Amino acid sequence: MPSGLTTAFIYTPRFLEFDYGPGHPLRTERLELTYDLISACGLLALPSTRYVEPEPATDDELLVFLTPDYLKVLKAADTGDAPPGAFRYGLGTSDNPILPGIFRWSALVAGASLLAMRLVESGEVRTAFNISGGLHHAGPGMASGFCYINDAALIIAHLCRRGYRVAYVDIDAHHGDGVQWAFYDTDQVLTLSIHESGSTLFPGTGFVNELGEGKGEGYSVNVPLPPSADDEIFLWCFNEVVPPLVDAFQPDILVTQLGIDAHRTDPLSHVGISLGAFVLAVRCLKDVCDRWVALGGGGYDQRNVPRAWTAAWAIMNDREPPVLLPESFLARHKGIELRDAAFMDAPAITDGMVKARAWDEVREEVGLLKRLVFPRHGI
Repeated sequence: MPSGLTTAFIYTPRFLEFDYGPGHPLRTERLELTYDLISACGLLALPSTRYVEPEPATDDELLVFLTPDYLKVLKAADTGDAPPGAFRYGLGTSDNPILPGIFRWSALVAGASLLAMRLVESGEVRTAFNISGGLHHAGPGMASGFCYINDAALIIAHLCRRGYRVAYVDIDAHHGDGVQWAFYDTDQVLTLSIHESGSTLFPGTGFVNELGEGKGEGYSVNVPLPPSADDEIFLWCFNEVVPPLVDAFQPDILVTQLGIDAHRTDPLSHVGISLGAFVLAVRCLKDVCDRWVALGGGGYDQRNVPRAWTAAWAIMNDREPPVLLPESFLARHKGIELRDAAFMDAPAITDGMVKARAWDEVREEVGLLKRLVFPRHGI
């Protein structure tokens, strides 16, 4: 392991060569916004930081997780025309449209996460961040929820082949179902997901009784949040569950999905946390494992994504997020309608009966996890 804090930021302008199409919630522009804000804050010029451009994942690398028939269909869809049977693989839906370049873009994102994994595994860096990654819904043979290749599950599958114990922590508003199901029957991977309840949000999974099976029983952990959850509830659930379980599991490598769609202004979820709560969770994750592969994830309000992931990158480099957005960034991106130049927002705190019911719900769920899961890990 290198001395000091050494990090790698994985990015390429080629990420912007693909577009999900007009009206689709997932905009690749958010990646450019994040890169520009990180650069404007001087966080790519640190002596301990590396900027690395990825290459697309190869077929052999992808086949560690993907089924051969799905890979064949996804490659055929790269022309923008639907190959026979595409719909059976989740392709051609409003969430996962068939567009020119879809395979090339997905393979590039997967390659970026594999690069992050290799840099961390080899000890070249302690932490690597691929903001384009975290596409956690896809399965081995199916696209789902804007995700064509599940890069998180892919790199975990590679790490498992090499004998590593992996903890996967997902704080996206949507349950990390594709990763959970991929490792549901193994004790080599601990998956923890804190998300809005599947009763009110896609993909409709991630309930507290989804605990794993066989050797994996007790290694799948979910904390579904009520839609009214705020900073206090989110952080209480996070602190009660994530640090003690990861500490007990003692992973060789930590993989995280840092979606910011649980923010109160995000249009695709109902949970209402602030950037401050997100930052506190990231600070905690930085301390739970010496080797960390960080991935992006959801986030559909263009004002929040660059702030959140720039703050995360600052924390990875032992820096504080700035107080104000840099003037150079504001001048370049006038079109995103920022409310003000403040980097962070106010805390998100609710009260009343709705808050009281939310507390009752999460305390019951966390209590159940402590009874059913914690003893399996010696807690």
